[in-house]
Amino acid sequence: MATCPPYPTHPSGPAGGALRHAHWWQRKPVRYGALITLLAISGLVILALVREQTGTEGFLVGLGLAVFPVPLLVAAFRWLDRVEPGPWRNLLFAFAWGACAAALIAIVANSFATRWIATATADPSSADTLGATVIAPIVEESAKAAAVLLVFLFRRRDFTGIVDGVVIAGVTATGFAFTENILYLGTAFGTDQLSGERGLASVTAATFFVRVVMSPFAHPLFTVLTGIGFGIAAMSAERRHLRRVLLPLGGLLLAMGMHSAWNSSSSFGEYGFFAVYAAFMVPAFGLLTWLAIWTRQRELRTVRAELPAYALAGWLTVPEPYVLGSMRARRLAREWAGHHFGKAAGRSVAEYEAYATSLAFLRHRGRRGRAGADFVVRERELLDELWRRRDIARPALAYAARATAPVVPVPPPWPVHGYAYTYGQPYTQPYGPAAPYPAYNPYRS
Repeated sequence: MATCPPYPTHPSGPAGGALRHAHWWQRKPVRYGALITLLAISGLVILALVREQTGTEGFLVGLGLAVFPVPLLVAAFRWLDRVEPGPWRNLLFAFAWGACAAALIAIVANSFATRWIATATADPSSADTLGATVIAPIVEESAKAAAVLLVFLFRRRDFTGIVDGVVIAGVTATGFAFTENILYLGTAFGTDQLSGERGLASVTAATFFVRVVMSPFAHPLFTVLTGIGFGIAAMSAERRHLRRVLLPLGGLLLAMGMHSAWNSSSSFGEYGFFAVYAAFMVPAFGLLTWLAIWTRQRELRTVRAELPAYALAGWLTVPEPYVLGSMRARRLAREWAGHHFGKAAGRSVAEYEAYATSLAFLRHRGRRGRAGADFVVRERELLDELWRRRDIARPALAYAARATAPVVPVPPPWPVHGYAYTYGQPYTQPYGPAAPYPAYNPYRS
């Protein structure tokens, strides 16, 4: 009977060598505390600025209307990230950065630049146009890209490809759009209060239709281009420094260009907005959606291709690469574990799936020469996490394998009169030997 490989040990021994004490500013509590303090101060300042411009009542109305697209967008990006789900803290940071820090930078920088241009040119109208089409795209996309850069630099293990870049960039832009929508909708409500407009003819209704109904994906669409640049850079070998710098910059420039074209639509005449929307935004949205879904399917194929090596070594059972490469099978495994052993077991199976996916991606990068210097240590860590959860995960994954196994039709045998012989032994059934049960093939589609 095959046995699993021995439990992995660290190559440097139990202690791994003496570790140097980190400086106080390198300690996690200090870094987390500084980041949380920065975001909290930014949130309070942006709250005061928006409330000052919209008034308390306008702020509350804007807040209530601006929240509508947020759950849908976050759920869409989370769905896209289901193959190798990143930690929630990264998404919370991205949303908070977009809603607080990036929004504050944009408001302050845009206002300062527009006032400076108006003073220098003595033409407020041209200053507003230039601010919307040139200044705002540069400032806002740079501010949002900072969140993607921070996750790319300091959460490198969680940032391994295009999907990770799309998700972080999209959630950051969702937070930014949330704060911006509060400002626009609150200001529109204040205008309606002064003019006495109500109902569908109001400025608030028109603003809600344009920003929340028609184009909730606008800001995520722009910033996702930056995320794609970072994602491709993450897939590149570490020695390719120029490529890892130019790709994110190229994505950022594309995001600025698309943002500028979108802001310019209002100056193209009465139907300029709808023309840009139909001819530019909708096709771009469809193309990027296809790219994101295709990338997700490619990740599943990578899981099915890389994990059999660990199944041959005994770390995984034979059907597991197939189960882990199917979102339906993974869901069935989680549901089965949760139903039979409780919610904690369902979470444990979900963690097992995530670690196995990370292991497949790590091996894929290693085979292509793109893994970091800590490849062996990281592989051992992931195998360790799988080993700890195997007693709960394996029965659930085995059930999912049986439930999703492809059905192979077997034609009935021809009738045989008398006795049949199988491997030299007489078979006494009147209709010949029974057809064997089809062998389970985990890679059959």
